[in-house]
Formats: sequence, structure tokens, C-alpha cells
Amino acid sequence: MSSEVVALVVLVLVFVVAGVRSINMGALALVAAFVVGTTVFGVKVADVLGGFPANLFVILVGVTYLFALAKNNGTVDWIVHKSIVAVRGRVALVPWVMFVVCAAITAIGAASPAAVALVAPVAMGFAARYRINPVLMGLLVVQGATGGSFSPIGIFGAITTGVVTKSGLASSPAILFLSAMGACALISLIAFAFLGGRELLRRGREAAETEVMVLAEAGAGSAAAGREPRRGSGHGGTGDDAPPRLDAPRALTLAGLLALGVGALAFGLDVGFLALAVAVTLTLIFPSAARGAVDKISWGTVLLIGGIVTYVSLLEEQGTVKWLGDGVAHVGTPLLAAFLICLIGAVVSAFASTTGILGALIPLAVPFLQTGQVSAIGLITALAISSSVVDCSPFSTNGALVVANSDTTVRDEVFKRLMAWGMTIVVVAPVLSWAALVLPGWLA
Repeated sequence: MSSEVVALVVLVLVFVVAGVRSINMGALALVAAFVVGTTVFGVKVADVLGGFPANLFVILVGVTYLFALAKNNGTVDWIVHKSIVAVRGRVALVPWVMFVVCAAITAIGAASPAAVALVAPVAMGFAARYRINPVLMGLLVVQGATGGSFSPIGIFGAITTGVVTKSGLASSPAILFLSAMGACALISLIAFAFLGGRELLRRGREAAETEVMVLAEAGAGSAAAGREPRRGSGHGGTGDDAPPRLDAPRALTLAGLLALGVGALAFGLDVGFLALAVAVTLTLIFPSAARGAVDKISWGTVLLIGGIVTYVSLLEEQGTVKWLGDGVAHVGTPLLAAFLICLIGAVVSAFASTTGILGALIPLAVPFLQTGQVSAIGLITALAISSSVVDCSPFSTNGALVVANSDTTVRDEVFKRLMAWGMTIVVVAPVLSWAALVLPGWLA
């Protein structure tokens, strides 16, 4: 049995054992990376640790630390309160607002994880407070960010078009963008239908007027009495909680969040370190509001994601992924080879960098694309969709951010259900994108 096969079998065993036994999958994957790396591949421990996703670690720690502070001092509650007023109580609109916001941010060039890091904490807080399925909210946030990334100036779109052009193949940025956005919207619609969207629509029609009246009356009462009112228990309300005011800690937190957004999106600063800088600054200024915030960092999620990504990075570094790609490139039937390329892209991208997969697998497809037997535009678009819509997997950066920002009471359930959705998409996306874009040959 070759080393590549052994490494892949061990990866499967990691998932099986972690699913059967109560053990953190990341811890198991780290042990597996050490054993496989040193015994099967014969590399040093330092080389194994070289695959640890330090950047992802800083992002997860920084973002969850900052939003733990924001939750402690009431900033998240203030944002949620203003959001429900803005949509006039129609909570069914909120997941789609988050989808559009993420798509717009990434469409103008922001990195997908940066957009999700900014939007997911607010979105998941809103989901917890207004009884929206957190998996539904998380899926729409991630799919919006993914679809927007394929705009001609988006990161995924620019990378894909650049690799294709460099390989001398035909490309169509418009088809790529529209197809990817359509696929993300379709997944979001399906999620909305099966994860409580219809109930939200019914609740929205019944509760919209009541919600707005409650908020308005509460605000009026507060102004008249010169104090914060206590809210009633209207539809989608928060019981006896008073609508939060914008005090100094919340105002400075909002300013920090704005600085995080501007720094990450306009100046390309590292999201993780910038979030940590904002969090540390807030802690120094308002230490009482920061008590317990470090304990609320999603350490279990950090370990899980860090371990899995370390193992997959070992496979990439030792050529296992390339070995799979080379095997596909020698398949005699071009259409079958095209499908296998899409499937490999989906499977690997669910645990690794989508950007890296797009840059690695497109060149592998060049030899048989140049024969003209398979549509270059069709296969590249199908590969791009297959490799990106799986970013909702909890093992990817975006999925991990959704899990990390979920309410602690449902975090394990969100992880399991996102994994189920992610693994389903891993199988379904390559099949449908290949059947729609490659098999007919209409994009030749």
C-alpha cells in the first residue's frame, strides 16, 4: 500500500473514530499528522507543525475574542435591536440581508473570510435572539460571501481567470460570476426552505406590525420617562430586556468594528491581528466589561479546525493531492476525468484553502482541456463552483467562523449540521455542476 493511500485511509479513520467516540476531532487529527508524518512520510516534527494554520488560529481567536467583548458590553444586542427595527419586524428578511451584504463586500475585492468574520458574529447573534435557525443563517452568510467572490474583481474570480488565462485556455468572467452566484443562491433557497424559512415567513406576516409597535412604544416611553424602558414579550421579542442605549463602551466598540472593517477591506490588513488589537484596546479602556471574554473564545473550535487543517496540509505538502490529480489526468475518458477533477476539488476544498485548490487543480486539467473534447469554460466554471460552495463546511475558515460565533448552547449542533450540509454539498455540487456545465457541451 502506497504512502498516499495510507494517509488517505488514516484521514477517513480520524472522522470515523471521532464520530464514534467522544473525542475532539482536531486533537485526533494532530496525533494522526504526527504519526503519519514521521513514520509514513519520514518528515520531521517541525515540518508537520509547519502545516498548522497559524493565520486561521489568529483569525478565530481574534474575532471570537472581540465579539465576546461586544456581547459582554451589549453592543451585539444594540446592533440586533436596530436591525429588527430596520426590517420592520420581518425576521425572514434578515438572512437574505446578510447574504446580500456578504456578497457585496466580497464582490468589490474583499477576502471571503474577512467578510464572514465581520458579518457572522452579528448574524449569529441575531439568529440566537430571534429564534432563527443558526445553520440557516450561517449558510446564507457563507454562500453570499462565496458568490460575491467570483465577481470579475473578486478574489476567486480574479484568481480563476488569471490561472485560466495563463494556461492559454478560453475564459468568461461573466459566465463564471453568474454561474457561481446562481449556485450559491440556489443552495441558499434550498436551505431557506428546509431550515425554517417558511415558518419565518409566516411569523413575519403575523408579527411585523406588533414588533414595530412594541419597539416604538418602548422608545416613546423611554423618552417620556427619561430612562430605558422594559420591552414587552411581543412576537420575536426579548421578554423583559430593555432596548439597549448607545453608551460609551458600545460606541467605542462600534468604532472598533468599523475600524476592523475599513482596515481589512480597504487596506488589506490582517483580520485576526486587527481584531485582537481592537479587543485588547477595549479591554484596556473598559476592563470590567472584558471579564470572562477570553474564556468565551471558541477554543474547542480552534483545536478542531487547527488539527484537521494541519493534517490536510501535510497531505498537500507531501504530494498526496497532486497524486490524486495526476491519477485523474490519466483517465482515458475526458468527461469522467472532468467529473473527478470537480469531485477532488470539492472534497479537498472542504478541508483546505479554496484559493489554493483553484490554483492547483486548474493546471492539472489543462492537458485534456487543450484537446477540445471538454469545454474549458464549462469545466473551469464547474470546478470553481464545486470547490467553493463547500466553504460552509465547519472545517473551512468560513464554516469555522460560523461555528465559533454560534451560541454556546447550540454550537455542537451547529457543527454537526454544518458538517452534514457540507458533506452533502461535497457530493451533490460536483454532480450537478458537471451535469449542467460540462456534460451538455453548450459552453464550448
